[in-house]
Amino acid sequence: MVLTQNMSLNSVISPQLEAESIKELERVLSVKDFQAKLLGANGEKINIPEPIYQVLLQVVHAMASGKAISIIPQQQELTTQQAAELLNVSRPYLIKLLEQGEIPHIKVGSHRRVRFDDLMKYKQQRDTKRREGLKELTQFLQDEGFYDEESSKLD
Repeated sequence: MVLTQNMSLNSVISPQLEAESIKELERVLSVKDFQAKLLGANGEKINIPEPIYQVLLQVVHAMASGKAISIIPQQQELTTQQAAELLNVSRPYLIKLLEQGEIPHIKVGSHRRVRFDDLMKYKQQRDTKRREGLKELTQFLQDEGFYDEESSKLD
């Protein structure tokens, strides 16, 4: 997905026809000690600043892997539907989280808005809790003899 100027979320996935060009771009951008330049329509060459180059490299790598892309300013306010989609939860469940104070939000008229950075902070905390819970469960199962980490590894 890409955030456009009008601040709505739109899906952008590289078409199969462009996959070869994207792979070639990824190869070129991955060359070490390389100063990327932008070539304007009038032939003018402009150096691409390092922070923009790093973002471009990440975007091209993701697209070459067939992933969708999202570029969202951290201060961007999202609708509850957009926020629910980013968390991969239902809108009613997201609203429940907002009403419980799990995720900060504001009201614009009768509509709730969630800041992107608050949503990502919640997601990171949720993911950390999940990993810790899984680690505790695995340890418990190992202690009880139900799970042997060594025998569960694939050869």
